[in-house]
Amino acid sequence: MALSTDDKRPTVVDIQRLSTSWENRGRIHASTFQDRPKHERTESTESTASESSQDSSSTEVDEKFEARGRSDKTSATTSVTQIEGINNSVLPEPPYHVFTKQGKWLVTGIIAVAGLFSPLSSNIYFPALGAIANSIHIDIALVSLTVTIYMAVQAFAPSFWGPLSDTCGRRVTFIGTFVVFLIANIALAFSKNFAMLMVFRAIQAFGSAATISVGGGVLGDITTAKERGGYMAGFSAVRMFGLSMGPVIGGIITEYLGFHAIFWFLFVLGSITLGAIVLFLPETLRRVAGNGTVPLQGIHRPFFDRQLRQRYWKERDASREEDDITAPPPRLTCSTFFASFRFMAEKDVIVTLFFGAIVYTVWSMVTSSTTALFQPRFGLGNLQTGLIFIPNGIGCICGSSLSGKIMNRDYKIVETSYRASHHLSNSVEINRKKLADFPISRARLRSSLYFVIPFIICVAGYGFAITSPHLGTGKKAMALPLILQFFIAFTQIGLFNLNSTLMVDLYPGASASASAVNNLVRCLIGAVGVALVQFIIDAIGAGLTFLALAIVTAAFTPLLWLEWRFGERWRRERVERLEREKVEKRAAEGGEAGRA
Repeated sequence: MALSTDDKRPTVVDIQRLSTSWENRGRIHASTFQDRPKHERTESTESTASESSQDSSSTEVDEKFEARGRSDKTSATTSVTQIEGINNSVLPEPPYHVFTKQGKWLVTGIIAVAGLFSPLSSNIYFPALGAIANSIHIDIALVSLTVTIYMAVQAFAPSFWGPLSDTCGRRVTFIGTFVVFLIANIALAFSKNFAMLMVFRAIQAFGSAATISVGGGVLGDITTAKERGGYMAGFSAVRMFGLSMGPVIGGIITEYLGFHAIFWFLFVLGSITLGAIVLFLPETLRRVAGNGTVPLQGIHRPFFDRQLRQRYWKERDASREEDDITAPPPRLTCSTFFASFRFMAEKDVIVTLFFGAIVYTVWSMVTSSTTALFQPRFGLGNLQTGLIFIPNGIGCICGSSLSGKIMNRDYKIVETSYRASHHLSNSVEINRKKLADFPISRARLRSSLYFVIPFIICVAGYGFAITSPHLGTGKKAMALPLILQFFIAFTQIGLFNLNSTLMVDLYPGASASASAVNNLVRCLIGAVGVALVQFIIDAIGAGLTFLALAIVTAAFTPLLWLEWRFGERWRRERVERLEREKVEKRAAEGGEAGRA
């Protein structure tokens, strides 16, 4: 830092010049006195007195000069120390991401619309199951297998797309998924038989399923744990529109245009969304974009980037960049696509995943069996069948919105307690890379039982509400089971958001891969449940089927207690193990470089 010309304080150069001048002055005086002849050194008393007077005066001047020199030297030293202190002081830590709240919500909105296609492509299909069975002349139980294959592929697809997005970027992955999705819909629009329907439903799932996990990766890139709950809930709420309106749209299209028109509708809507991604969505992967200040290039750069260039992009400062930005880009290999499977070996991850998968499976069995249970019993047409899915969808939207607020509230409560116990002021940012003992599991699971208990109660009574002879088979008899569907969806999506947000928190550096493995376990178990539910209902009845599912859910609820009790210890052990492995890897690479 340079001093201004108006600053009269001595600089380092002034100090050196002053010190040299003073030392030379002393040497000149000493040598002059010693070199004088002896007779000149013994002067008369008068001369001596005169010289003594002069020397006294000179000494006073010298003392003043020396005092001033010391003062100036001290002042200059203080000034230099202050300057060096400024230069050596630790600069404030940059924000996690520079996007404004409005900018983050814009990105969240785009990825939420993209994520809408995973549930929409599944649920828009439900009212058409009967029409498809009649059109290709097969049993409705076989048509339900197209739902099963969709969920099975939906389970594995994010395990491919998630690591790809963590390596190559979120934006390019979104573009790739939508290209596959659009191709599949064109083929499904021309499908004429069961085999073609099965194959391209699988490809459709491969294209649409990853939008949720990649969207979770985007939120992990741009939001902190403190604010992530609200954005995750907003992300989920928009997607839940597909659950509420998908069956209604599917029922209307099937009723008036036939089931093939469903896939043309998805193609058009998907094309519009792909256009929005290409035009407006910037790359957010922190290895590429940093905290939003790194200028984007090539495929990572949106078409409309004026605001990004003017407000956020800066020249890169490598001295202040994070490790994941300055590190060399990871290589994309076959093992990359199986890396997320290693997460399932972690105790805290598998406990969190498995309970979330059980709840999701029960909800999926409720939803997928709705057409077969309601349509023949209450004499519903395709349009009416679509309308009965509305309570389910509205429950998802409401539950998602409420769970986001609850997560933010719970995080603040746990954060306040943590600050008090660790004597941290409010100005200290909770950075879990440095504060590894922050109880994130408790922050997310604090209100989980408020969702679990109503979920179990509603599922236990759902089947009996449909088949109860006391309610009859009139249209009014549908009220109670549909109300129960609302609360089942409300509580399920709340638990789903808690589960998904915790997974991103546990693996903030690989959030898309973490979301992918969450999707894998959830959809794989869900696919098995959907494939079996109709056969179980036919065997023991709807009442006993859903009562049994409620009991299974209650039996696995202690998994939440395990995560609450031991989750933080398991996470710390994993962090310490990964740090050791990183150090050992660097040491090994250094040794190889030295030998080379």
